[in-house]
Amino acid sequence: MADATSRDHPDIIEMPVLGMDCANCVATVRSAIAHVPGVTSVEVYLATEKASVKLDRSRVGTERIRQAIERAGYRSPAPSGGPNPTGGAAAEADQAGRLGRKALTLLGALFGMVLFAVVVGEGLGLFAAVTHRVPRWIGALLALALGWPVWRNVVRNALRGRIVSHTLMSMGALAALAVGQWPTAVLVVFFMRVGDYAERLTTNRARRSLKDLAALAPPTARVERDDHEITLPAEHVQAGDTVIVRPGETIPVDGTVLAGHASIDQATITGESAPLDAEPGAQVFAATLAQLGSLRIRAERVGADTTFGQTLRLVEEAEANRGRTQRLADRFATWYLPVVAAIALATYLLRGDLLAAVAVTVVACSCAFALATPVAMLASIGAAAKRGLLIRGGLVIEALARADTVLLDKTGTLTRGEPELTDVLPLSTLDETEVLRLAAAAERDSEHPLAQAVRHAAAERSLPQTPADAFEATPGLGVRATIDGRTVSVGSIRMLNGTQPPDAAETLQAQGKTLLYVLLDGAAVGILATRDTPRTEAPAALAALHALGIHNIEVLTGDQPAAAQALARDLGITAHAGLLPRDKVDAIKRHQARGHTVIMLGDGVNDAPALAQADVGIAMGAAGSPVALQAAHAALMTDQLDRLPELIRTARRTMRVVRFNIGFTIVYNIIGLTLAALGLLPPIYAAALQSLPDLGIMANSARLLRPPRTTAPHTRRDT
Repeated sequence: MADATSRDHPDIIEMPVLGMDCANCVATVRSAIAHVPGVTSVEVYLATEKASVKLDRSRVGTERIRQAIERAGYRSPAPSGGPNPTGGAAAEADQAGRLGRKALTLLGALFGMVLFAVVVGEGLGLFAAVTHRVPRWIGALLALALGWPVWRNVVRNALRGRIVSHTLMSMGALAALAVGQWPTAVLVVFFMRVGDYAERLTTNRARRSLKDLAALAPPTARVERDDHEITLPAEHVQAGDTVIVRPGETIPVDGTVLAGHASIDQATITGESAPLDAEPGAQVFAATLAQLGSLRIRAERVGADTTFGQTLRLVEEAEANRGRTQRLADRFATWYLPVVAAIALATYLLRGDLLAAVAVTVVACSCAFALATPVAMLASIGAAAKRGLLIRGGLVIEALARADTVLLDKTGTLTRGEPELTDVLPLSTLDETEVLRLAAAAERDSEHPLAQAVRHAAAERSLPQTPADAFEATPGLGVRATIDGRTVSVGSIRMLNGTQPPDAAETLQAQGKTLLYVLLDGAAVGILATRDTPRTEAPAALAALHALGIHNIEVLTGDQPAAAQALARDLGITAHAGLLPRDKVDAIKRHQARGHTVIMLGDGVNDAPALAQADVGIAMGAAGSPVALQAAHAALMTDQLDRLPELIRTARRTMRVVRFNIGFTIVYNIIGLTLAALGLLPPIYAAALQSLPDLGIMANSARLLRPPRTTAPHTRRDT
């Protein structure tokens, strides 16, 4: 069996990496793998404990990469079987994650008890008495034995010219041993181990949402082949297979229901618990739960290609999309250690106080800086994904948190996206039936909601479905097809090429209707009027955006001005109509040029250029749309507009946690280093306090694992 899995490219492999706790660990592993000859590029993910490596297979194999990981002080076990080579990592992380609040409570209690014992013991002189009565070599052995994993990691990295977070504290412990302060050395080592455990617990709790999400995918599928029912690993199902799902089972593929009826819980995809009634012809998604019925499903997307698989992969890869805050924290953690070493040396040279210099090296907490941002981001992104909110990394969270402008597509975003044909107005000798027949034939291959309304109206009248010999769609303009040897065009007023529309068109537009002009060989032969109703949740969603301080809200649409303005008046916002895709991009650029941070919300397909230009492009109703998931920076898996304020609140809440983490760590280190350098913080106290930032970050970031409190259905309030 192969030692790693390939994904998307034969020269990209994934390797499990166990033992990473913070960004420093990630940087160490990335550097170790990158220096292996034959490795082209590498990305290391803390959340899923793995490395994605692009390599030249003719020059390097997985064993060389595994050896590089292990030489760096981490583990990369070979898979023991099954399709998931990172299963050991997941199991280990899950085991640690299950400790949860009990472990946090126990760790806090242990920290408090030991800290109390240190304060009382030092105040009563007990440590001095123990130091005099116990031989120094016994204390040294105790410190070395207790901290063996720490010492080994520090030595390994030192031999490779690397300084890690424990290097300075280890030097402080050795210095304490050298001056006969072995209780201080033992406490330094003890609290280093406590700090390691706190970091591991923090990271594993942050990973927990992602691990829980991944565990929702069923490992096997029941497939019908050659009139026999067989059970296969889910990733071995092929497109076109008939999959059988019984009551209470999880659907393993994306596909179309062929037979049966069931109530589907789609919370894993959309975050909404309201069940969906699935019957023949319905689309269903992998990792959703079939209730109260059984189904036969034609598999269309399997494994990593399902909506759930793509969501999981994008959430995993979000870690690599580090924001500005995280990059600054990573750089700060890199040069912080040399600064601390310089402060310790200056303390010794200027004051001649070796114990004060030891206290400086012991009290410094570099891992806290590295943990402050990524742990909060991991927790937030994973928890949001479970609620149907997909965020592609810290960079997106930062932009969402500072956004002050929201631009919205109209059809399918502000409206239900299910327009109805209300009027057919002939403009020539053709009657209504013939105008509608020609329009439906031309729109036969179009995916636009207005095209669906035309086809639906034609089907209701039982009009013949005439095939088109040629078809061409132009975004923002319309479609052109060859029907019965003649050219039929259906689209916006631009199709008229400057020809004045009839007066009847103004009457229809004044009613807030959207018009489609039908042309036969370049001559207008009819007008189709459609109406799309606003979403019922739109007023509440826009009010929630205003409550968040976002008052610049506009509609960008290719629809006619009259219809767009009527909708905008009803909702109390501004509309810009008649826009081509490039016009929407220009509108976004104008806002950005004025210093605004812009959110663009659309369907992720027709609005792809605008979504890409915006600071945050959000695809709405992205479930089942691979193109939408790839096109946007974030996604609302349902087509509910009121999820947008929730997404923004999630980002702002995350950034508040990150800022608190960083501020707390900075204040702690400034106070600790100052007191230590002045000789006001004995090494034994410094040792006892050096785990405090990790515990504080853990407790603060863990809040993001819980969803914001709900004040009303689909309207959540930040905490």
